[in-house]
Amino acid sequence: MQTNFSLAQLVDPHVAESEKILRKCVHCGFCTATCPTYVTLGNELDSPRGRIYLIKDMLENGRPADKEIVTHIDRCLSCLACMTTCPSGVNYMHLVDHARAHIQETYKRPLLDRLTRAVLAFVLPYPNRFRTALKLAGLGRPFIGLFEKLPVLKPVAAMLKLAPSSIPLASSMAKPGTHVGQGAKRGRVAILTGCAQSVLDPAINDTTISLLTRLGVEVVVPEGEGCCGALVHHMGREAAALASARQNVDAWTRAVERGGLDAIIITASGCGTTIKDYGFMLRLDPAYAEKAARVSALARDVTEYLAALDLPEPVRKPGTIVAYHSACSMQHGQKITRQPKELLAKAGFVVREPREGHLCCGSAGTYNILQPEISAKLRDRKVKNIEATGAEIVATGNIGCITQIASAARLPVVHTIKLLDWAYGGPRPEGVSDSGLIAAE
Repeated sequence: MQTNFSLAQLVDPHVAESEKILRKCVHCGFCTATCPTYVTLGNELDSPRGRIYLIKDMLENGRPADKEIVTHIDRCLSCLACMTTCPSGVNYMHLVDHARAHIQETYKRPLLDRLTRAVLAFVLPYPNRFRTALKLAGLGRPFIGLFEKLPVLKPVAAMLKLAPSSIPLASSMAKPGTHVGQGAKRGRVAILTGCAQSVLDPAINDTTISLLTRLGVEVVVPEGEGCCGALVHHMGREAAALASARQNVDAWTRAVERGGLDAIIITASGCGTTIKDYGFMLRLDPAYAEKAARVSALARDVTEYLAALDLPEPVRKPGTIVAYHSACSMQHGQKITRQPKELLAKAGFVVREPREGHLCCGSAGTYNILQPEISAKLRDRKVKNIEATGAEIVATGNIGCITQIASAARLPVVHTIKLLDWAYGGPRPEGVSDSGLIAAE
Protein backbone atom coordinates (compact mmCIF):
# COMPACT_ATOMS: atom_id res chain seq x y z
CA MET A 1 0.00 0.00 0.00
CA GLN A 2 1.39 3.40 -0.98
CA THR A 3 1.62 5.90 1.85
CA ASN A 4 2.11 9.66 1.93
CA PHE A 5 3.35 10.54 5.39
CA SER A 6 5.51 13.63 5.72
CA LEU A 7 9.02 13.49 7.14
CA ALA A 8 7.79 15.49 10.10
CA GLN A 9 5.11 12.87 10.80
CA LEU A 10 7.61 10.03 10.55
CA VAL A 11 9.69 11.54 13.34
CA ASP A 12 7.05 10.12 15.67
CA PRO A 13 8.18 6.49 16.22
CA HIS A 14 4.58 5.28 16.58
CA VAL A 15 3.61 6.81 13.25
CA ALA A 16 6.79 5.46 11.64
CA GLU A 17 5.95 1.95 12.85
CA SER A 18 2.39 2.18 11.56
CA GLU A 19 3.65 3.45 8.20
CA LYS A 20 5.85 0.35 7.85
CA ILE A 21 2.86 -1.86 8.62
CA LEU A 22 0.59 -0.05 6.16
CA ARG A 23 3.10 -0.39 3.35
CA LYS A 24 3.01 -4.19 3.69
CA CYS A 25 -0.71 -4.42 2.92
CA VAL A 26 -1.37 -5.40 -0.73
CA HIS A 27 -5.19 -5.09 -0.64
CA CYS A 28 -5.57 -8.85 -1.32
CA GLY A 29 -8.66 -9.23 0.86
CA PHE A 30 -7.74 -12.65 2.26
CA CYS A 31 -8.35 -11.21 5.73
CA THR A 32 -12.04 -10.62 5.02
CA ALA A 33 -12.73 -14.37 4.83
CA THR A 34 -11.59 -14.99 8.41
CA CYS A 35 -12.66 -11.74 10.10
CA PRO A 36 -15.52 -12.44 12.54
CA THR A 37 -17.08 -8.99 12.22
CA TYR A 38 -16.99 -9.00 8.42
CA VAL A 39 -18.45 -12.52 8.35
CA THR A 40 -21.18 -11.38 10.76
CA LEU A 41 -21.94 -7.88 9.44
CA GLY A 42 -20.85 -8.00 5.79
CA ASN A 43 -19.53 -4.42 5.88
CA GLU A 44 -16.14 -3.81 4.24
CA LEU A 45 -15.33 -1.21 6.90
CA ASP A 46 -15.79 -3.92 9.52
CA SER A 47 -13.02 -6.00 7.95
CA PRO A 48 -9.28 -5.63 8.60
CA ARG A 49 -8.77 -4.22 5.10
CA GLY A 50 -11.50 -1.64 5.62
CA ARG A 51 -10.14 -0.63 9.01
CA ILE A 52 -6.65 -0.33 7.56
CA TYR A 53 -7.97 2.21 5.03
CA LEU A 54 -9.66 4.19 7.80
CA ILE A 55 -6.55 4.15 9.99
CA LYS A 56 -4.31 5.15 7.09
CA ASP A 57 -6.54 8.10 6.22
CA MET A 58 -6.69 9.26 9.84
CA LEU A 59 -2.96 8.99 10.50
CA GLU A 60 -1.77 10.38 7.17
CA ASN A 61 -3.95 13.46 7.56
CA GLY A 62 -2.97 13.85 11.19
CA ARG A 63 -6.58 14.36 12.15
CA PRO A 64 -8.53 13.44 15.26
CA ALA A 65 -10.65 10.31 15.18
CA ASP A 66 -14.27 10.79 14.16
CA LYS A 67 -17.45 8.85 14.86
CA GLU A 68 -17.11 6.64 11.77
CA ILE A 69 -13.62 5.37 12.49
CA VAL A 70 -14.41 4.92 16.18
CA THR A 71 -17.48 2.84 15.33
CA HIS A 72 -15.54 0.43 13.11
CA ILE A 73 -12.40 0.22 15.28
CA ASP A 74 -14.57 -0.41 18.35
CA ARG A 75 -16.16 -3.35 16.52
CA CYS A 76 -12.76 -4.99 16.03
CA LEU A 77 -12.27 -7.92 18.42
CA SER A 78 -8.46 -7.93 18.09
CA CYS A 79 -8.84 -11.66 17.51
CA LEU A 80 -5.91 -11.44 15.02
CA ALA A 81 -7.36 -14.08 12.68
CA CYS A 82 -6.39 -11.64 9.93
CA MET A 83 -2.73 -11.96 10.88
CA THR A 84 -2.90 -15.74 10.56
CA THR A 85 -4.46 -15.36 7.11
CA CYS A 86 -2.38 -12.46 5.77
CA PRO A 87 0.20 -13.61 3.17
CA SER A 88 2.08 -10.30 3.42
CA GLY A 89 2.84 -10.33 7.15
CA VAL A 90 0.84 -7.20 8.02
CA ASN A 91 1.08 -6.68 11.79
CA TYR A 92 -2.50 -5.59 12.24
CA MET A 93 -2.21 -5.96 16.03
CA HIS A 94 0.28 -3.13 16.39
CA LEU A 95 -1.58 -1.00 13.87
CA VAL A 96 -4.95 -1.25 15.58
CA ASP A 97 -3.33 -0.74 18.99
CA HIS A 98 -1.87 2.55 17.70
CA ALA A 99 -5.27 3.53 16.30
CA ARG A 100 -6.97 2.87 19.64
CA ALA A 101 -4.42 4.99 21.49
CA HIS A 102 -5.00 7.79 18.94
CA ILE A 103 -8.76 7.49 19.46
CA GLN A 104 -8.33 7.69 23.22
CA GLU A 105 -6.26 10.87 22.84
CA THR A 106 -8.34 12.67 20.19
CA TYR A 107 -11.97 11.58 20.40
CA LYS A 108 -14.53 12.52 23.04
CA ARG A 109 -16.99 9.67 23.47
CA PRO A 110 -20.58 10.13 24.68
CA LEU A 111 -20.80 10.48 28.44
CA LEU A 112 -22.20 7.04 29.27
CA ASP A 113 -19.66 5.35 26.99
CA ARG A 114 -16.86 7.23 28.76
CA LEU A 115 -18.25 6.25 32.15
CA THR A 116 -18.61 2.57 31.20
CA ARG A 117 -15.04 2.38 29.94
CA ALA A 118 -13.73 4.26 32.96
CA VAL A 119 -15.51 1.84 35.32
CA LEU A 120 -14.13 -1.19 33.46
CA ALA A 121 -10.60 0.23 33.59
CA PHE A 122 -10.99 1.06 37.28
CA VAL A 123 -12.46 -2.29 38.34
CA LEU A 124 -11.42 -5.24 36.17
CA PRO A 125 -7.60 -5.08 36.53
CA TYR A 126 -7.84 -5.02 40.33
CA PRO A 127 -8.99 -8.29 41.98
CA ASN A 128 -10.32 -6.75 45.20
CA ARG A 129 -12.36 -4.15 43.32
CA PHE A 130 -13.59 -6.76 40.84
CA ARG A 131 -14.65 -9.10 43.63
CA THR A 132 -16.60 -6.30 45.32
CA ALA A 133 -18.27 -5.35 42.03
CA LEU A 134 -19.38 -8.94 41.44
CA LYS A 135 -20.89 -9.10 44.92
CA LEU A 136 -22.86 -5.93 44.16
CA ALA A 137 -24.03 -7.22 40.78
CA GLY A 138 -26.92 -9.06 42.43
CA LEU A 139 -28.54 -5.72 43.22
CA GLY A 140 -28.71 -4.87 39.53
CA ARG A 141 -29.93 -8.21 38.13
CA PRO A 142 -33.67 -7.41 38.53
CA PHE A 143 -33.17 -4.46 36.16
CA ILE A 144 -31.43 -6.33 33.31
CA GLY A 145 -34.58 -6.29 31.14
CA LEU A 146 -34.92 -2.54 31.54
CA PHE A 147 -31.26 -1.89 30.79
CA GLU A 148 -31.44 -4.00 27.62
CA LYS A 149 -34.22 -1.80 26.23
CA LEU A 150 -32.04 1.30 26.43
CA PRO A 151 -29.15 1.23 23.89
CA VAL A 152 -26.81 3.27 26.06
CA LEU A 153 -27.30 0.87 28.99
CA LYS A 154 -26.85 -2.40 27.07
CA PRO A 155 -23.22 -2.70 28.29
CA VAL A 156 -24.52 -2.56 31.87
CA ALA A 157 -27.00 -5.33 31.11
CA ALA A 158 -24.21 -7.39 29.52
CA MET A 159 -22.03 -6.97 32.61
CA LEU A 160 -24.82 -8.10 34.90
CA LYS A 161 -25.66 -11.14 32.74
CA LEU A 162 -22.02 -12.26 32.70
CA ALA A 163 -21.54 -11.83 36.45
CA PRO A 164 -21.57 -15.24 38.23
CA SER A 165 -24.17 -15.89 40.91
CA SER A 166 -21.46 -17.06 43.31
CA ILE A 167 -17.80 -16.16 43.62
CA PRO A 168 -15.07 -18.59 44.71
CA LEU A 169 -13.05 -17.73 47.77
CA ALA A 170 -9.69 -16.10 47.15
CA SER A 171 -6.89 -18.65 47.00
CA SER A 172 -4.09 -18.70 49.53
CA MET A 173 -1.85 -20.16 46.81
CA ALA A 174 -2.01 -16.83 44.99
CA LYS A 175 -0.09 -15.10 47.78
CA PRO A 176 3.58 -14.30 47.07
CA GLY A 177 5.81 -17.22 47.88
CA THR A 178 7.47 -20.34 46.54
CA HIS A 179 5.87 -23.73 45.94
CA VAL A 180 8.60 -26.38 46.03
CA GLY A 181 8.55 -29.17 43.49
CA GLN A 182 8.39 -32.82 44.51
CA GLY A 183 11.30 -35.14 43.94
CA ALA A 184 14.15 -34.19 41.64
CA LYS A 185 14.01 -30.54 40.64
CA ARG A 186 13.10 -30.17 36.96
CA GLY A 187 12.82 -26.42 36.70
CA ARG A 188 11.92 -23.12 38.30
CA VAL A 189 9.14 -20.92 36.94
CA ALA A 190 7.10 -17.89 37.93
CA ILE A 191 3.34 -17.82 37.45
CA LEU A 192 1.14 -14.86 36.56
CA THR A 193 -1.56 -14.46 39.19
CA GLY A 194 -3.50 -12.06 36.99
CA CYS A 195 -6.64 -10.11 37.74
CA ALA A 196 -10.07 -11.27 36.51
CA GLN A 197 -9.16 -14.96 36.40
CA SER A 198 -7.93 -14.92 39.99
CA VAL A 199 -11.44 -13.84 41.02
CA LEU A 200 -13.61 -15.84 38.60
CA ASP A 201 -11.71 -19.12 38.83
CA PRO A 202 -8.68 -19.15 41.16
CA ALA A 203 -8.61 -22.97 40.83
CA ILE A 204 -7.00 -22.61 37.39
CA ASN A 205 -3.74 -21.35 38.86
CA ASP A 206 -4.04 -23.59 41.93
CA THR A 207 -4.34 -26.60 39.62
CA THR A 208 -1.39 -25.41 37.54
CA ILE A 209 0.80 -25.07 40.64
CA SER A 210 -0.31 -28.48 41.91
CA LEU A 211 0.47 -30.23 38.61
CA LEU A 212 3.81 -28.50 38.06
CA THR A 213 5.05 -29.20 41.58
CA ARG A 214 4.05 -32.88 41.26
CA LEU A 215 6.20 -32.93 38.13
CA GLY A 216 9.17 -31.53 40.08
CA VAL A 217 8.91 -27.90 38.96
CA GLU A 218 9.36 -25.14 41.55
CA VAL A 219 6.72 -22.42 41.14
CA VAL A 220 7.26 -18.85 42.32
CA VAL A 221 4.42 -16.39 42.88
CA PRO A 222 6.35 -13.10 42.73
CA GLU A 223 5.59 -10.20 44.99
CA GLY A 224 4.44 -7.02 43.26
CA GLU A 225 2.97 -8.38 40.04
CA GLY A 226 -0.51 -7.43 38.86
CA CYS A 227 -2.74 -7.23 35.81
CA CYS A 228 -0.84 -7.78 32.55
CA GLY A 229 -2.35 -4.58 31.11
CA ALA A 230 -4.25 -6.21 28.24
CA LEU A 231 -7.68 -4.95 29.28
CA VAL A 232 -6.72 -1.27 29.28
CA HIS A 233 -4.30 -1.72 26.36
CA HIS A 234 -7.19 -2.75 24.11
CA MET A 235 -9.17 0.30 25.23
CA GLY A 236 -6.36 2.59 24.07
CA ARG A 237 -5.29 3.55 27.58
CA GLU A 238 -1.60 3.24 26.85
CA ALA A 239 -0.24 4.97 29.95
CA ALA A 240 -2.10 2.54 32.21
CA ALA A 241 -1.11 -0.47 30.08
CA LEU A 242 2.58 0.46 30.12
CA ALA A 243 2.46 1.08 33.87
CA SER A 244 1.15 -2.47 34.37
CA ALA A 245 3.82 -3.84 32.04
CA ARG A 246 6.60 -2.07 33.95
CA GLN A 247 5.24 -3.31 37.29
CA ASN A 248 5.30 -6.91 36.07
CA VAL A 249 8.69 -6.58 34.40
CA ASP A 250 10.10 -5.37 37.71
CA ALA A 251 8.47 -8.23 39.66
CA TRP A 252 9.70 -10.93 37.29
CA THR A 253 13.15 -9.39 36.96
CA ARG A 254 13.54 -9.63 40.75
CA ALA A 255 12.47 -13.28 40.58
CA VAL A 256 15.11 -13.93 37.90
CA GLU A 257 17.79 -12.24 39.99
CA ARG A 258 16.88 -14.25 43.11
CA GLY A 259 17.22 -17.71 41.63
CA GLY A 260 16.68 -17.67 37.89
CA LEU A 261 13.59 -18.61 35.91
CA ASP A 262 13.13 -21.13 33.14
CA ALA A 263 9.82 -19.56 32.17
CA ILE A 264 7.01 -17.24 33.19
CA ILE A 265 3.89 -19.41 33.13
CA ILE A 266 0.64 -17.84 31.95
CA THR A 267 -2.70 -19.63 32.20
CA ALA A 268 -4.84 -17.02 30.40
CA SER A 269 -3.88 -16.85 26.74
CA GLY A 270 -5.15 -13.28 26.40
CA CYS A 271 -2.58 -12.23 28.97
CA GLY A 272 0.08 -14.32 27.25
CA THR A 273 -0.30 -12.50 23.95
CA THR A 274 0.20 -9.15 25.68
CA ILE A 275 3.12 -10.24 27.87
CA LYS A 276 4.91 -11.70 24.86
CA ASP A 277 4.56 -8.22 23.33
CA TYR A 278 6.08 -6.34 26.30
CA GLY A 279 9.36 -6.08 24.42
CA PHE A 280 7.62 -4.12 21.66
CA MET A 281 5.38 -2.11 23.96
CA LEU A 282 8.36 -0.87 26.02
CA ARG A 283 10.90 -0.67 23.19
CA LEU A 284 11.09 3.13 23.46
CA ASP A 285 11.70 3.16 27.22
CA PRO A 286 15.47 3.05 27.77
CA ALA A 287 15.02 1.93 31.38
CA TYR A 288 12.81 -1.03 30.45
CA ALA A 289 13.41 -2.00 26.83
CA GLU A 290 16.02 -4.67 27.55
CA LYS A 291 14.30 -6.03 30.67
CA ALA A 292 10.94 -6.19 28.89
CA ALA A 293 12.45 -8.10 25.98
CA ARG A 294 13.87 -10.66 28.44
CA VAL A 295 10.48 -11.05 30.10
CA SER A 296 8.74 -11.53 26.75
CA ALA A 297 11.28 -14.20 25.83
CA LEU A 298 10.53 -16.09 29.07
CA ALA A 299 6.73 -15.96 28.73
CA ARG A 300 5.09 -19.34 28.06
CA ASP A 301 1.52 -20.54 27.98
CA VAL A 302 1.19 -23.41 30.46
CA THR A 303 0.51 -25.91 27.65
CA GLU A 304 3.52 -24.59 25.73
CA TYR A 305 5.69 -25.25 28.79
CA LEU A 306 4.24 -28.69 29.55
CA ALA A 307 4.72 -29.79 25.94
CA ALA A 308 8.45 -29.15 26.34
CA LEU A 309 8.69 -31.40 29.42
CA ASP A 310 9.17 -35.14 29.29
CA LEU A 311 5.84 -36.04 30.88
CA PRO A 312 5.28 -39.42 32.53
CA GLU A 313 2.46 -41.73 31.57
CA PRO A 314 -0.88 -40.45 32.91
CA VAL A 315 -2.23 -41.95 36.13
CA ARG A 316 -5.62 -42.43 34.48
CA LYS A 317 -6.89 -42.21 30.91
CA PRO A 318 -10.30 -40.58 31.04
CA GLY A 319 -11.46 -41.52 27.53
CA THR A 320 -13.72 -38.45 27.61
CA ILE A 321 -14.66 -36.79 24.31
CA VAL A 322 -13.40 -33.21 24.52
CA ALA A 323 -14.18 -30.32 22.17
CA TYR A 324 -11.06 -28.18 22.16
CA HIS A 325 -11.76 -24.48 21.63
CA SER A 326 -8.60 -22.69 20.63
CA ALA A 327 -8.80 -19.14 21.97
CA CYS A 328 -7.95 -16.47 19.39
CA SER A 329 -5.14 -15.20 21.59
CA MET A 330 -3.76 -18.75 21.63
CA GLN A 331 -3.95 -19.70 17.95
CA HIS A 332 -3.65 -16.28 16.30
CA GLY A 333 -1.91 -14.20 18.96
CA GLN A 334 0.69 -16.74 20.12
CA LYS A 335 0.54 -19.26 17.23
CA ILE A 336 0.04 -22.13 19.69
CA THR A 337 -2.13 -24.63 17.85
CA ARG A 338 -0.65 -28.09 18.31
CA GLN A 339 0.48 -28.41 21.93
CA PRO A 340 -2.85 -28.27 23.83
CA LYS A 341 -4.47 -30.89 21.59
CA GLU A 342 -1.45 -33.18 21.71
CA LEU A 343 -1.27 -32.94 25.50
CA LEU A 344 -4.96 -33.79 25.84
CA ALA A 345 -4.65 -36.74 23.46
CA LYS A 346 -1.57 -38.06 25.26
CA ALA A 347 -3.46 -37.79 28.54
CA GLY A 348 -6.16 -40.09 27.20
CA PHE A 349 -8.84 -37.70 25.98
CA VAL A 350 -10.57 -37.99 22.62
CA VAL A 351 -10.09 -34.54 21.10
CA ARG A 352 -12.50 -33.07 18.60
CA GLU A 353 -12.20 -29.69 16.91
CA PRO A 354 -15.33 -27.65 16.15
CA ARG A 355 -16.04 -26.27 12.69
CA GLU A 356 -14.98 -22.66 12.10
CA GLY A 357 -12.41 -22.98 14.84
CA HIS A 358 -10.64 -19.86 13.54
CA LEU A 359 -13.64 -17.64 14.39
CA CYS A 360 -13.77 -15.79 17.71
CA CYS A 361 -16.30 -16.72 20.40
CA GLY A 362 -17.02 -13.02 20.97
CA SER A 363 -15.42 -12.63 24.39
CA ALA A 364 -12.29 -10.62 23.51
CA GLY A 365 -11.55 -8.96 26.84
CA THR A 366 -14.28 -6.36 27.40
CA TYR A 367 -15.82 -6.81 23.93
CA ASN A 368 -18.76 -8.88 25.20
CA ILE A 369 -19.63 -5.93 27.43
CA LEU A 370 -18.98 -3.04 25.04
CA GLN A 371 -20.36 -4.79 21.91
CA PRO A 372 -22.94 -7.20 23.37
CA GLU A 373 -25.04 -7.74 20.24
CA ILE A 374 -22.18 -8.76 17.93
CA SER A 375 -20.63 -10.74 20.77
CA ALA A 376 -23.83 -12.72 21.34
CA LYS A 377 -24.08 -13.64 17.64
CA LEU A 378 -20.50 -14.92 17.64
CA ARG A 379 -21.04 -16.79 20.92
CA ASP A 380 -24.15 -18.56 19.63
CA ARG A 381 -22.38 -19.51 16.39
CA LYS A 382 -19.44 -20.87 18.38
CA VAL A 383 -21.63 -22.84 20.80
CA LYS A 384 -23.60 -24.39 17.92
CA ASN A 385 -20.37 -25.62 16.32
CA ILE A 386 -19.02 -26.92 19.63
CA GLU A 387 -22.17 -28.85 20.49
CA ALA A 388 -22.24 -30.36 17.00
CA THR A 389 -19.01 -32.26 17.82
CA GLY A 390 -20.87 -34.56 20.20
CA ALA A 391 -18.31 -33.84 22.91
CA GLU A 392 -18.99 -34.26 26.62
CA ILE A 393 -16.93 -31.25 27.70
CA VAL A 394 -15.25 -28.16 26.31
CA ALA A 395 -11.60 -27.38 27.01
CA THR A 396 -9.96 -24.03 26.38
CA GLY A 397 -7.08 -21.96 27.69
CA ASN A 398 -8.57 -18.53 28.34
CA ILE A 399 -10.86 -17.36 31.15
CA GLY A 400 -12.71 -14.96 28.85
CA CYS A 401 -13.63 -17.80 26.49
CA ILE A 402 -14.66 -20.00 29.41
CA THR A 403 -17.03 -17.33 30.74
CA GLN A 404 -18.41 -16.49 27.30
CA ILE A 405 -19.04 -20.02 26.05
CA ALA A 406 -20.38 -21.24 29.42
CA SER A 407 -23.01 -18.48 29.35
CA ALA A 408 -24.80 -20.31 26.50
CA ALA A 409 -23.45 -23.87 26.23
CA ARG A 410 -25.12 -26.93 27.72
CA LEU A 411 -21.72 -28.60 28.18
CA PRO A 412 -19.31 -27.91 31.04
CA VAL A 413 -16.47 -25.60 29.98
CA VAL A 414 -13.15 -25.96 31.79
CA HIS A 415 -9.57 -24.85 31.46
CA THR A 416 -7.34 -27.35 29.65
CA ILE A 417 -5.01 -27.55 32.66
CA LYS A 418 -7.80 -29.00 34.84
CA LEU A 419 -8.26 -31.93 32.48
CA LEU A 420 -4.52 -32.55 32.29
CA ASP A 421 -4.21 -32.39 36.07
CA TRP A 422 -7.01 -34.95 36.40
CA ALA A 423 -5.27 -37.36 34.05
CA TYR A 424 -1.99 -36.95 35.94
CA GLY A 425 -3.40 -37.68 39.38
CA GLY A 426 -5.37 -34.59 40.36
CA PRO A 427 -9.07 -34.37 41.28
CA ARG A 428 -11.82 -34.73 38.70
CA PRO A 429 -12.98 -31.28 37.50
CA GLU A 430 -16.45 -30.25 38.58
CA GLY A 431 -19.11 -31.17 36.07
CA VAL A 432 -16.97 -33.73 34.28
CA SER A 433 -18.25 -37.29 34.03
CA ASP A 434 -15.86 -40.16 34.61
CA SER A 435 -18.07 -42.67 32.79
CA GLY A 436 -15.41 -43.34 30.17
CA LEU A 437 -12.57 -43.61 32.66
CA ILE A 438 -10.07 -46.40 32.15
CA ALA A 439 -7.05 -47.22 34.27
CA ALA A 440 -3.73 -46.24 32.79
CA GLU A 441 -1.45 -49.17 32.12
